[in-house]
Amino acid sequence: MNKKNKIKIAVGLSGGVDSSVAVLLLKQQGYDVTGVFMRNWSEELPEIKGCPWEVDQRDAQLVAAELDIPFYVVNFEKEYYDHVVKYMIDAYQAGITPNPDIMCNQEIKFGIFLDKMIKLGFDKIATGHYARVEEHKGQYKLLAGIDKNKDQSYFLCRLNQQQLSKSLFPIGEISKPEVRKLAEKAGLNTSDKKDSQGICFIGNIKVRDFLKRWLKPTVGKIVDINNKKILGDHIGLEYFTIGQREGIEVGGTGPYYVVDRDFKSGDLLVTNNQEDQLLYQQEFQLDQINWIAKDIRLPLECGFRIRYRDKIIPGVLDKDNIVKLVTKQRAVTSGQSAVFYLDDEVLGSGIIV
Repeated sequence: MNKKNKIKIAVGLSGGVDSSVAVLLLKQQGYDVTGVFMRNWSEELPEIKGCPWEVDQRDAQLVAAELDIPFYVVNFEKEYYDHVVKYMIDAYQAGITPNPDIMCNQEIKFGIFLDKMIKLGFDKIATGHYARVEEHKGQYKLLAGIDKNKDQSYFLCRLNQQQLSKSLFPIGEISKPEVRKLAEKAGLNTSDKKDSQGICFIGNIKVRDFLKRWLKPTVGKIVDINNKKILGDHIGLEYFTIGQREGIEVGGTGPYYVVDRDFKSGDLLVTNNQEDQLLYQQEFQLDQINWIAKDIRLPLECGFRIRYRDKIIPGVLDKDNIVKLVTKQRAVTSGQSAVFYLDDEVLGSGIIV
């Protein structure tokens, strides 16, 4: 008997093509696979047509039936609100820009879900992330996915050695087009399903529309930071982030870009120069450092990615947790994660102050 037949894997089956193919590959490799759908948000929102979770759960269940594996549903709605939604609301209310996808991975998928599955007797969990894990002498490396256009290692930057030791990313070695082809060849119902958009687990809704349900906005004037001219009124500082262009409706010589937010005066400070140096920063402070790699010594020369899909920029992290990049970067934003890379390996990350 193949040793893998005895290894029990709980796959986070989301109802999308990526996790569907993750199940397919694991089953082909001989693992004992079970599909698990996480119901994290079921409240109907008027901004979203239909109930996304019902469609996703149905599609996940169909994939499990097509691949002849057990299927279960777990409900983490309370935990998701406590650890992700509340974190998101509190961050925006405090004037910083959070990353709910990173928090969801840290607290839900590789936190509560992983813990529950291990307690139920599974050996590991797997997800449809485009990333890779390699083990060497008891140490685990988090590596970028082979498909650089879909690499999701940025969103996994707050995981730790224990979580990585219990996690598999079956599609990290292949590209998105290959994933689609495998799903189509296997006749999976998700083979042509569009990738999910919007807020993780909630659906295709703009962050601003979602926040309007929860926040008491700080209203005020839109002010050109260069000539101090008042351009109009805004709907709330909490709804804007540094570098943002969308939603600044003032006409004139725009478009305008957010440079800063003054919570004392209520002013939204903007510029109509996309290359304005006020939008750029070469040095910034980090907090809440999370190291994945072991035996790191500071100062550390490596690459830094400050947003998903941004280029990795060389720089140095010093002993005071200050990052100094070799070139200025646009819209460095408090609350976002700066992720440290050495070639394809994620060394760790920190929260931009």
